[in-house]
Amino acid sequence: VQLQASGGGLVQPGGSLRLSCATSGIMFSGTIMNWYRQALGKPLEWVAGFLPEGNITYADSAQGRFTISRDDAKNTAFLQMTSLKPEDTAVYLCYARRGTFQYWGQGTQVTVSS
Repeated sequence: VQLQASGGGLVQPGGSLRLSCATSGIMFSGTIMNWYRQALGKPLEWVAGFLPEGNITYADSAQGRFTISRDDAKNTAFLQMTSLKPEDTAVYLCYARRGTFQYWGQGTQVTVSS
């Protein structure tokens, strides 16, 4: 199973980015997908995810600015981020869970700076 996160980069405050998490080796449909982030020197922080019943939930820091989505036909999850702030700077990682199995992607760096 592989999770490949991409789409990070350097963006100015107020800008937008769309992260992708392409998966392989897993039956994507029905797999719970989440996004986490980790800023330098800080603990891992959950950002957004799909609940087992399919509903979507967001951390307070992401609510109203970030949108998680998925394309089951492409085995890919997305995180659309808007109104980015310097405090959003972090490595963003995707996480997949299917049954008792859990998988992590390698992360993509997002830097919000002017």
